[in-house]
Amino acid sequence: MSLHNERYQIALDQALTGRDEGGIPIGGALFLGDTLLGQGRNRRVQEDSPIIHGEIDVFRAAGRPQRSWQGNLTLYTTLSPCIMCAGASMIYGISTVVIGENRTFEASEAIMRSSGIEIIVLDDLPTLSMFTEWTAANQELWFEDIPNPRRTT
Repeated sequence: MSLHNERYQIALDQALTGRDEGGIPIGGALFLGDTLLGQGRNRRVQEDSPIIHGEIDVFRAAGRPQRSWQGNLTLYTTLSPCIMCAGASMIYGISTVVIGENRTFEASEAIMRSSGIEIIVLDDLPTLSMFTEWTAANQELWFEDIPNPRRTT
């Protein structure tokens, strides 16, 4: 198992925990070099909040960014970040984003690349399967904060 896949498993575990809590199955983990700084999951449902997306929860757990972290932060996330989370990643100083899958949703990778963030897409098939099943069963919740939704039903 590669280092990215091993670290990505933390993000996926967070997503599955969120799903089991009745929330949206998006999870993440933040590493400074080899050190895990924080992990989290989308808690929009659990906290009745429109902004506690998975990446935002990860940043909350990691705390305020330090200048010494710049250039050495890798964010692992189950799904390609939304525009809000991409912006937060740029502000936070993320250098690399490792994404589980981006077929279900992709809105910000070009923006992140243009700001110098390296994007790595694992195209993890179990993650894609999990999102495909979950979004089909939870369309109202899934499309609650996605502009211009393309519904599958």
